Parts: sequence; structure tokens; C-alpha cells
Amino acid sequence: MSGPLIVLVGPMGVGKTTVGALLAERLDAGYRDTDADIVAAEGREISDIFFEDGEEHFRELERAAVRSALAEHPGVVALGGGAILDKDTRELLAGLPVVYLSMEANEAVRRTGLGLARPLLAINPRQQWKQLMEERRALYTEVARAVVPTDERAPEVVAEAVIEALGLGPAAVPGADPSATPGKENQA
Repeated sequence: MSGPLIVLVGPMGVGKTTVGALLAERLDAGYRDTDADIVAAEGREISDIFFEDGEEHFRELERAAVRSALAEHPGVVALGGGAILDKDTRELLAGLPVVYLSMEANEAVRRTGLGLARPLLAINPRQQWKQLMEERRALYTEVARAVVPTDERAPEVVAEAVIEALGLGPAAVPGADPSATPGKENQA
């Protein structure tokens, strides 16, 4: 197989990092987060890149990080919330096992508090989040093979739903133990 085993997309705070790490562990695969790649390469936080260099510069870094991760990483890849805004990135995602982790505004508030650490939500966070989702929801759906809601669900339940949605039971994962078939009680 070429390309990642799973690519996670969705809004900020949806749990891509947590669920991605759980999926990687569960599927005995590596994990890569493109936001973490950018922070490591730049030696500063994403919010600092936004404030010091602007969103356009950040999106250029993000485009390169996503291209690299999709080309090099065979495991689980989590993309930043805005990565799907780039047309070239959406084209790269075509045909890949992309899962859109979704959540509603109330859940976003509960999980993140919509704090100032998120540069695109610095002014009127709840309204900004809703506006971002209005702009992005169709793009997340466009690139996704499956949509998995995360509202009021534990990360472990979401990870199981992703595995089920993509049909990645033990038989689909090289080296996995087929006798360790996960339960079917958690539907996507």
C-alpha cells in the first residue's frame, strides 16, 4: 500500500491528535501530526507563526508539511484544521483513506474553551468557530471517505468508529492478530 493508512481531518479541537495517536497504537502503525511537524521545523508555536508572519506564510508551511507527510508516512496522519483549504492538498487527499472527525459548536466550546491559543479564534471565538465551520464543512466532507462524529464520545470510542468506518479490522492490517477483533458496539 502506498500512502498513509489513515488521514484525519476536522476542525481545531476535534481530537485529531488524541484519536490519531490511539489509532496508531491500536493498528501498530506510526503517527504523524502535520501541525507538530511545522512546530518542530520552525522552532515556535503555530500561534506565534500566525502572529509574527501571518496566515499566508503559515499556510505555505502547512502545504509543504502535508505534502511531505502524505508522501512519506505509511501510518496515521493528522492534518491541521485548515489544511483542506488548499486546493492542491485536497487533490493529494483524493483516493486516500481520509476520515473527517466532526463536532458541533457546543462540543468545541466544551473541549477547547475556544481560547486565545487558537489564532483564528482570537476575537469572538464562538462566532468565529461557527463561521470557520460554515466555510470548511463542505471541504472536509469532500475529501473524506467517512465522517465520524466525536460529540460526547470518548477518544477510544471515536478511534474504534474510525477503524470500523474504514474496514480496518485486524485482517486488514499486516501483522495484526485476527483473534483480537474489536467489538461492533460502537458504530460510526
